[in-house]
Amino acid sequence: MDGKDILGIAPTGTGKTLAFLLPAYEKLSAFPGKGIKTLILCPTRELALQIHQSALQLASNTKIKSTVVYGGVNKKSQVQQIKQNPQILIACPGRLLDHISDRKVNLSGVETLIVDEADRMCDMGFIDDIEKILKYLPKKRQNMFFAATFQKEIRYLADSILNEHVTVQIGKIKPVKTVSHSIYPVIEKLKKRIIIELLETTPTGQVIIFVRTKHKAAWLAKHLSKNKYKVVSLHGNMTQNRRQQSIDGFRKGKYDFLVATDVASRGIDITGISHVINFDMPNNADDYIHRIGRTGRAENVGEAISLFLEDDEYVLSRIEKTLGNSIVKKQLDGFDYEGFEPLKSKSKQVKPRLSQNRKPNFSNRNRFKTKRTTNHRFSNRKAKVK
Repeated sequence: MDGKDILGIAPTGTGKTLAFLLPAYEKLSAFPGKGIKTLILCPTRELALQIHQSALQLASNTKIKSTVVYGGVNKKSQVQQIKQNPQILIACPGRLLDHISDRKVNLSGVETLIVDEADRMCDMGFIDDIEKILKYLPKKRQNMFFAATFQKEIRYLADSILNEHVTVQIGKIKPVKTVSHSIYPVIEKLKKRIIIELLETTPTGQVIIFVRTKHKAAWLAKHLSKNKYKVVSLHGNMTQNRRQQSIDGFRKGKYDFLVATDVASRGIDITGISHVINFDMPNNADDYIHRIGRTGRAENVGEAISLFLEDDEYVLSRIEKTLGNSIVKKQLDGFDYEGFEPLKSKSKQVKPRLSQNRKPNFSNRNRFKTKRTTNHRFSNRKAKVK
């Protein structure tokens, strides 16, 4: 409220959205003005819509208007909303730049810039887009960055954009204490059967099941549906309307299970999620924190269950370091493990997987030259021709 720049760090489910919306409405109630006064940037459509819903609730007894812009839908309806001169604009960076390019948005009157899920913004490569947007904002303004994890990229953004900022950190960056954790060692070919056995033997409310790819999300949702579970999927290959229908159906109780990629690991605030199940372990500890943050919100009790492969040992060690303790390993009584001994298997320390966006660098082919007598795929071509 004093107008200082802020870097807010807090675990998921602790109320960061209200932490920036309430003071924004407090200021605008006193001095509403005309045009966009508060700009809120966030990484995903789902989070943008959720912030907008919270904004609409707060605005019910005020004259303050807000609107939201994001990609994947027609721009015309968004332009019509912008023409109504809202004081608050909630936006995904890419679509906002489209409107700026079309000269449909004027940001010259912005007094407050809020970047929500700033760590996710960095992960998704939005730093360049944010820097482009900054050129259209007045230099004199209040800046607020909110994140659940504090990465090097966040430090870079904070140092380059925030002016003499105040850092407010609530708690350690780890899942809340009301969430219990367990892992079930397994081999890949048993996952399809063990997930059904888990769901049949575990009393649950609503459950989010995380997978690594959009194709597996569709496949697993179909597999669970065949076994008479009320399930819906959520992944980046779906249109915005279908994604919203999935979230709304899950939120309203039409579906008991949501099979999702990490597109649902941030910003999805649904009360009553009793379990988060990692059908595929995440690639890093931060993603684990955000996935698990979908349960145990607002100090409710939740449970996190992960199907664990030997190749996940490195990620598990990072997660346990973040949690500050070991995660208990379990096995299902009566389940046919087909000779695999889950609690006796010794996992090997392995290096983390390459990100999907990274490829091995084979530019230095000389390293792979071999003698003519071998069948190595990188053998000397001259030797082959000869």
